[in-house]
Amino acid sequence: MLKLGIIGTNWITEQFIEAVFQTKKWQLTSVYSRTLTKAETFARKFTDNAECYTELDRFFKDGNFDVVYIASPNSLHFEQARAAILAGKHVIVEKPACSNPKEMRQIIRLLRQNRGVYYFEAARHFHERNFKMLKQRIKEMDVIQGASLTYMKYSSRYDSFLAGNEPNIFSLRFSGGALQDLGVYLIYNAVSWFGVPNDVIYYPTKLHNGIDGKGTAILKYSNYQVNLNFGKTANSYLTSEVYGMKETIVMDNAAELKKVTLLDGQGSKRDLTQEVDKNPMLSEVQDFTNVLNDPTSLDSRQQMDDWLAVAVQVNRVMYDLRSSAHLYFDADSKQLS
Repeated sequence: MLKLGIIGTNWITEQFIEAVFQTKKWQLTSVYSRTLTKAETFARKFTDNAECYTELDRFFKDGNFDVVYIASPNSLHFEQARAAILAGKHVIVEKPACSNPKEMRQIIRLLRQNRGVYYFEAARHFHERNFKMLKQRIKEMDVIQGASLTYMKYSSRYDSFLAGNEPNIFSLRFSGGALQDLGVYLIYNAVSWFGVPNDVIYYPTKLHNGIDGKGTAILKYSNYQVNLNFGKTANSYLTSEVYGMKETIVMDNAAELKKVTLLDGQGSKRDLTQEVDKNPMLSEVQDFTNVLNDPTSLDSRQQMDDWLAVAVQVNRVMYDLRSSAHLYFDADSKQLS
């Protein structure tokens, strides 16, 4: 059994734990939160035996776990993952794993120095059947003429922001914003399906504190461009499309990927949808479990390196998009030890 420690006691952590329990190959052993009451309340939802910590140093030093799942505010991901690697713990960190390429390079160096440690960015849709099917379908297209991808959902935290508060997800200090939270799904799509773009530009709608509430990004390739539309201050019901010559692939949602249709230009439609898991985190959990249950295998190491290479590319594209819009986080100016 893989022993799991968690940082972050929110709904996404609950969904992740439900997914790992579904595999029957994990047990929750350690919980970190800033308050003991919150840690204990969260742990009791799943087990009566978890250790609870309010000090990160003790959590990593004394915690009885093999793998840590990090779902804290974005700006904390790097330092917490760094501490985990140095403590010899495998890391699953929610997207975006790092605020910028500087942090990502430091993580890569640490992994090279600690070869026994595995590190995964939890971009859940990247591991789903429909994502992989789309990657293959697009690869088989004779001609690609571009794509238009949309993912826009009104955030449950936006009302609080409008009331004068600054939730983490709408804060430059915590590396928040629409690009980091929802746009990252679309960047994963573009980089995985079309490759790294030649040039990028971002047109954000900035809120009063400078964070991007929504925006449009353009990724330029040699013979076409990919347009991305994402945001956290409004809802969009647009479908997403990939354009071939006469055929078009249509997705009901470019991040959730629950329905995929091929239109051939003659009026015919073909349903391409693969089976969709009830828990959207199950596919990534199954992939991570397979690798972590065979950690000395060269295939496992290569699989992690392949996933990490995509994460590095996504991180760079996101940083270049922010730079094009003069959108900078506090983390961008920090000196790393």
